[in-house]
Amino acid sequence: MTDMMRAVEITKAGEPEVLKLTQRLVPMAAHGQVVLKVAYAGVNRPDALQRAGLYAPPATASDLPGLEASGTVVAVGDGVAGLSVGDQVCALLPGGGYAEYVATPGAHCLPVPKGLSLKEAACLPETFFTVWSNVFTRGGLKAGERFLIHGGSSGIGTTAIQLANVFGARVFVTAGSDYKCAACIALGAENAINYKDEDFVAVMKGEGGADLILDMVGGNYIPRNIKTLANDGRLVQIAFLQGAVTELNFAVMMMKRLTITGSTLRPQSDLAKAQIAQELRDQVWPLIEAGKVAPVMDSTFELANAADAHTLMESSGHIGKIVLTVAGG
Repeated sequence: MTDMMRAVEITKAGEPEVLKLTQRLVPMAAHGQVVLKVAYAGVNRPDALQRAGLYAPPATASDLPGLEASGTVVAVGDGVAGLSVGDQVCALLPGGGYAEYVATPGAHCLPVPKGLSLKEAACLPETFFTVWSNVFTRGGLKAGERFLIHGGSSGIGTTAIQLANVFGARVFVTAGSDYKCAACIALGAENAINYKDEDFVAVMKGEGGADLILDMVGGNYIPRNIKTLANDGRLVQIAFLQGAVTELNFAVMMMKRLTITGSTLRPQSDLAKAQIAQELRDQVWPLIEAGKVAPVMDSTFELANAADAHTLMESSGHIGKIVLTVAGG
């Protein structure tokens, strides 16, 4: 390890071009942490929100963007069990993934699943942590239930389709083109609704309503989601691409006995994230290694071209995950 590393920083709040290559000190492993030499870093919507000045990192986190990465353990701090220098892992990060080295809690690292490359493994943590905790733990999805995913072709969406399908749910999605809808069907969705041509409320009511909805759109989707839910249905909100403020008739929630919930991942405690990591290792990693679930990858960009990666992500022209090549491997 050297003292300095290449990294991409947010020079000021703004559009993708504010992402610039810079030099930073290599982080040290604090108690409970490891340092990874980053091979690949995942690109996610929260990175763009942070870049735009809308999602401040926690006070103890790096100011550099990047919430997931794959790579090799190069330093192990006190209090870390089960990891050694040289281990190849993928990890959920508190921040700092757009860099050659990153520090993260050891308990948030997972082994690279057998059969997957480091590039593919970099696509796993942010989406799989988010989907598992919101769809299965918070949302309580069960086999046979009707599950509607908004943004089915996103990294979150493609992960949710596959996991829900494996666990026996009936999967429905919305997406913005026939091409994206076809990709969702190929991953296991029963029906893909092109929201530019069809009303998801009407389609789902024809199916008896949704038992669970995973929504990252917000805005006027929220009252439409309430109309779409079946009795005793649940709405899990994980983002607000169209805004967090809307008008809602809560009488419908009472009459249909609905549950409205949601969460963000980054502000949760290290202990909570470690618990999710353990559940993924026990219940999901075997599915990945068996070839039943796999990350869907769209594009790869060099670290220095992080701005181009953000431009693509915000265009919504991609299907699945976008990653940055840092060291490769």
